[in-house]
Amino acid sequence: MKKVLIIGAGPAGLTAGYELAKRGYEVTLLEGDKQVGGISKTVRYQGNRMDLGGHRFFSKDQRVTKWWADMMPLQGAPAYDDKVLGRSVPLAKDGPDPEKEDRVMLTRNRVSRIYWDNKFFDYPISLKLDTLKTMGFGTTMAVGFSFLKATLFKKPNDNLENYYINSFGKKLYSMFFEGYTENLWGRHPSEIDASWGKQRTKELSIFSILKDMFSKVFMSKEQRQKNVQTSLIEEFIYPKFGPGQLWETVAEEIEKLGGKILMNTEAIGVKTENGKVCSVRVRDENGERDMEADIFFSSMPVKDLVGGMNDVPADVAKVAKGLPYRDYVTVGLLVNRLNLKNETQHKTLGNIVPDCWIYVHDKSVKLGRMQIFNNWSPYMVQDPEHTVWVGLEYFCDEGDDFWNLTDDEAIRFASQELCTMGVINDPSEVLMSHREKVKKAYPAYFDTYDDIGKVVDYLNTFDNLYCVGRNGQHRYNNMDHSMATAFEAVKNIENGVSDKTNIWNVNTEQEYHEEKKN
Repeated sequence: MKKVLIIGAGPAGLTAGYELAKRGYEVTLLEGDKQVGGISKTVRYQGNRMDLGGHRFFSKDQRVTKWWADMMPLQGAPAYDDKVLGRSVPLAKDGPDPEKEDRVMLTRNRVSRIYWDNKFFDYPISLKLDTLKTMGFGTTMAVGFSFLKATLFKKPNDNLENYYINSFGKKLYSMFFEGYTENLWGRHPSEIDASWGKQRTKELSIFSILKDMFSKVFMSKEQRQKNVQTSLIEEFIYPKFGPGQLWETVAEEIEKLGGKILMNTEAIGVKTENGKVCSVRVRDENGERDMEADIFFSSMPVKDLVGGMNDVPADVAKVAKGLPYRDYVTVGLLVNRLNLKNETQHKTLGNIVPDCWIYVHDKSVKLGRMQIFNNWSPYMVQDPEHTVWVGLEYFCDEGDDFWNLTDDEAIRFASQELCTMGVINDPSEVLMSHREKVKKAYPAYFDTYDDIGKVVDYLNTFDNLYCVGRNGQHRYNNMDHSMATAFEAVKNIENGVSDKTNIWNVNTEQEYHEEKKN
C-alpha cells in the first residue's frame, strides 16, 4: 500500500485525500490550523456562523457537482426560510429535510450587487432598464460611447486595466473596476497581469451581458442555467451550515476510510533527492520531525513550498520568493436591522435586502465586500427572523496597519464604516462582533508572477510531487477548480501518467470556462 502525504486540508487536499483513501492508499493530511477547510472553512461564534470567503457551490464540471451531491444530498423539503416565506425551491426526490437533518445542501438564490454612489447595481453589471435608470441618462450615454470607442480602438491586453477597458469601455471600468481592484490588490490594475481578469470574469463583457439579458426573454430558466457563464448564475447550492460543514464531513469520511488528519501540524521543509521528494519536515506541539511517503501533494503556498526545499536553483528560488499574496480580515457584526430597503422581487426573512454579498465601491470607506449570512442559509444565524449577521471583508497585507489592529479596534472601525455608508445609524446598534484574519487568501498576479513558469517547470521535475489548489498552484482558483486539480492528479497517479500538464491547465483552458462538461 503506497503512502500519500498531503500538505493542507483545504478543498484540494481533502478532495485528493478522500479520492485516494477510497482507492486504498494510506493517506495522511497535514493541517497547520485547528480546523479543516482552508479559506472555505466556516467559523462558529456564539451560535452564529461565518463563511470566510463567501462560497457559492456551482460548477460546470460534472465531476464536482456529482461529488458534492454524493457527499451532501440536495434538500428534499423546504428550508426554514422557504417555509416561512412560502418560497418554491427545487426539491430532490427522497432528499433530506433540512429542518430535521443536517447533512444537506440547500438551493439558494444568487443575488450579488455593487454598492456605488449610494445606489445598488447588479453584479456583474447588467444593462437592464433599472440599471440604466439608476445610472441616469448622461452616465448611460457616456458608458455607451465609451464602450463603442473601446470596440473600435482596442488596447493591447497586456495588463488588467487594458483588459477591462477592452471588455467594458473606460467609463464602466472607472466606475466599477478600477477602484475596487486597487482596493482588493493594493495595486493599480495597470500593474496587474491581464490573466487574472480573464480567469475571474470568464471572458465576461458587454456582449456576454447582452446575450444573458436576451436569454432571459427567450429561454427557460433551466436552459439558461445550463448555458450561463459562472458569473451570471441565478441559483447555487449551499451546505446547511456553510461550506466548512462540507469539508468537515469529508474529513470524517477520510478518517472512516482509515486516513489520518493531523491538525495544528505545519509543514516547514521538504527534502528532495534524485528527482523525488523524500520527506516533509513538520512541526507540531511535540516539536519537529520528518515524515516520509511515496507520493506527496502540496496545497501550501508555492512561495513557502519552494522556500523550504533543498538545492533549489537560484533563479527559481528568486521567482518563488517574490510571489505576492493578499491577505484579508473579516469582521462579523450582529445587528437588529440594516438601513437598506429590499426593493427587489426576492422575499426574505425580515424583508432584509436579499444579497448574499455586496461589493462596496464607495471610496469613502475601506470596506471591500459585505456578506449577509442570513441569505446564504437561515441556519447560519441563531435568530434569522429578528437579527442580521453580516461579515465585512477588508483586503490588506499581513503586518500592515489594518492587519495589526486589535480585535476591538478593528470592530470599532468596521462598525463606524457601516455608519458612514448609512447601513446602520450608530455603532451601539451592534449586538455582537467577531474578527477573523486570513493569511495568503489571494495569490496575486504581479511582481515575479510573470516568471512563475520557471517555478512550475522546476516543481514538475519531481515525479512524486503534485501541486494542487489555489495556493498550491498560485492561481486564483474557485473551490471547484481546486477540487478539479485534485481529481486530475489522482487520475494521473492511477493511470501512471507522469505529465502534469492537465493538472496545471485547470482553470486556464478557454473551453473549461465556456462549455459545460458532460
